[in-house]
Amino acid sequence: MALYKAAEKALYPRNISSYIEAGGVSAAVESFSGRIYTGVCVDTACTLGICAERNAILTMITDGDDAIRRVLTIEQDGRTRPPCGACRELMAQLMPGQLHAVEVMIDYTTGKTVTLDDLTPQWWL
Repeated sequence: MALYKAAEKALYPRNISSYIEAGGVSAAVESFSGRIYTGVCVDTACTLGICAERNAILTMITDGDDAIRRVLTIEQDGRTRPPCGACRELMAQLMPGQLHAVEVMIDYTTGKTVTLDDLTPQWWL
């Protein structure tokens, strides 16, 4: 799958400085235009870091796309995992009324995919 390969390529754990680590988690987001955007987590000592998913989504928005089709997140060991609550919230606010249209890969090895609607039941808005 192209999303997995893109996220795997971006995965590059490293220390940026004595206060910042990056690349321990990576994500790939496919927009409705078909373009794939990647991002990595950036962890800082002062909690101003950002998750890989939000990093990829913000790159997507910067590039002019504004609708998500698919999301995949991988850990250092190559396993996929669902996005955290903050990332789900950003996706939900970006795609209100369309949470059912956003596919999230939960387990790459088994092919398990759910929708953002499944992950965000009874969204507050």
